[in-house]
Amino acid sequence: MAKNKTKTSHFCQSCGAEHSKWMGQCSRCGEWNTIVEELIQAPSKAPAWQASAGGAQSAGSTKVKVRSIRDTEIVQKPRLSTNDEEFDRVLGGGIVAGSVVLIGGEPGIGKSTLMLQTALNIAKKCLYVSGEESEEQVQMRAQRIGIKNEECYLLTATNTQEIFKAISDNQPELIVLDSIQTLHSQVIDSAPGSVSQIRQCSSELIQFAKETSTPIFLIGHITKDGQLAGPKLLEHMVDTVLQFEGDRQHVYRLLRSHKNRFGATHEIGIYEMNGEGMRPVANPSEILISERDSDLSGNAIAATLEGIRPMLVEVQALCSTAVYGTPQRSTTGYDARRLNMLLAVLEKRSGFRLGTKDVFLNITGGIRVDDPAIDLAVVAAILSSNEDIALSPKLCFAAEVGLSGELRPVARVEQRISEAQKMGYDEIVISSHSKLGKEKFAIKLISCGKVEEVFQHLFG
Repeated sequence: MAKNKTKTSHFCQSCGAEHSKWMGQCSRCGEWNTIVEELIQAPSKAPAWQASAGGAQSAGSTKVKVRSIRDTEIVQKPRLSTNDEEFDRVLGGGIVAGSVVLIGGEPGIGKSTLMLQTALNIAKKCLYVSGEESEEQVQMRAQRIGIKNEECYLLTATNTQEIFKAISDNQPELIVLDSIQTLHSQVIDSAPGSVSQIRQCSSELIQFAKETSTPIFLIGHITKDGQLAGPKLLEHMVDTVLQFEGDRQHVYRLLRSHKNRFGATHEIGIYEMNGEGMRPVANPSEILISERDSDLSGNAIAATLEGIRPMLVEVQALCSTAVYGTPQRSTTGYDARRLNMLLAVLEKRSGFRLGTKDVFLNITGGIRVDDPAIDLAVVAAILSSNEDIALSPKLCFAAEVGLSGELRPVARVEQRISEAQKMGYDEIVISSHSKLGKEKFAIKLISCGKVEEVFQHLFG
């Protein structure tokens, strides 16, 4: 009697951890009631995409050859441009042949619109596979965006065998799948979106991309905690992980690179969402700094870096007397723990009495900044609000504040100075320990060593 190759296992739907039996709480992520039992079926000998294309080979027919690392030939293939400077910058210069890119974001943030716009603008044969929307819905969105690529084809399917059959018939040069959570493979007997299905479907797609040098974009959902849904292994399997984020109350969207095997990480692309799709923003400094009719206290401009891209952001602070016993500390777009540290430095090292004040901090434009170079701008905005004296609108800051109240130099300060000079600012405050080259700047450089020196320069 033949043995049944089908077996069951237990997976956590939050982190993807596999367990031998059911438990109420996952031992890896600590979530409750997320472990479910799933059926696992032994995979076939040939990959699903080879079986669908009719080119299955036996497992032992491929010969493996070991080569010296010096004798390995490197073939430099040109990158494929998306005709979108922001997208190309985040990808590291364009799309690499055979790469698999995972893009995630909240529902309704614009992931499908961005990828459909990319498929409609790229000058290559593209296949857009939709597992969530009908053909009519995708067609209506495409007409609104504008069809520039006549070789963009649409497929509504969720079965990977059907998708590979369509790929074999059409031979596209770029594939977009929306989304990975809707796909299911016949190899695994479980529901779409489960950990087993996501792992199996991703493995088939990645193997196809590497074997045929066809780039694939995967759109993924995120959990309530902001993490990509599905097993954590998925982020390790793909070549690039992009996060599409933004505030729904603002029209601007940010495309961040969290992992990139073919370029720099933590790159950023900025888009403006309008009725015709996503418009790339070439100069983010103009949109992140609000126009003010009159000088207001509590506003400071910081020169920051996102990846290799310098830009200026506006920091707003409000200090008021605490009505209740415990002062409030609230931040938007900035680390709250970093704000508490800076307030402690101002209280202990510089003598400013802020322990009984409510402090509210906001980074305008709906973005989040983690660059420590905006520390001095945060301090200047807090002091400006506390003294109720407006700062000069032609002044910006670029320095990190240490625990002793000293100003520490920041990386690539010359790029920050050049961006401030290009945007028309007259002065920039930097650390006196910053190492500058021989380049001459038209903007006035103000070098300070401590927070007290900055206070004396700003308020006398």
